[in-house]
Amino acid sequence: MKIKKTVFVSLFLLVSALSYSQSILTAAAFFQTVSAEYGKINDYEASIEISAAKNIMEGKVSFKRPDLLRIDFSKPEEQVICFNGDMLTIYLPGSSAILNQSVESSGAGSGANLATPQGLALMSRYYSVAYAVGQEPVPLEDGSNEMVIKLILSRRNTSEAFRYLYLDILPDSKLIRRIEAVTPQGEKFQFDFSNYVVNQGISDQRFIYDPPASANNYNNFLFTEQ
Repeated sequence: MKIKKTVFVSLFLLVSALSYSQSILTAAAFFQTVSAEYGKINDYEASIEISAAKNIMEGKVSFKRPDLLRIDFSKPEEQVICFNGDMLTIYLPGSSAILNQSVESSGAGSGANLATPQGLALMSRYYSVAYAVGQEPVPLEDGSNEMVIKLILSRRNTSEAFRYLYLDILPDSKLIRRIEAVTPQGEKFQFDFSNYVVNQGISDQRFIYDPPASANNYNNFLFTEQ
């Protein structure tokens, strides 16, 4: 009888352990579910806030598959970043300047481009993924009622621009709520996304930007010698 009881307890503990292990989702596996959700997105618009040092920029970001991206800023007012798949255009109203750069891929658009299927694919390839806290949702920040799952991505080699990427993921939609990118020099860039509207059928015309004719044009500004 005592032996049977011992066997029963052992089996119970074994089943419990197996059930618990099946409930554990590794950070890499969870990140793949996020990538899968973004793979279903044809387009989205969202509010965006970009923080760097003491500077804060606010606006609306629009994305359309495969690599169209546009940010219309309300702060600074009228500033625009637009990538149409071939040309990156930045309008700086304070300087009355239009910066144009021909690029071969969508990676140059903006840090906001990290929150796209292509950006997630690059993260998965070049960064290792771990939970920052655990697999359960936690507050976005101290005092916040908004719950997120926090990931930390560490670069696999020194050629990547950011040493760490901290991702806050909305647990239900699997959309990115916040990205904090940290350079090797310790500089931090934070991208906050909210008010998502997904798969509304954005026209390609949204990504054709006609800047003011009075502004000065600077072409291939990334490679212009100073």
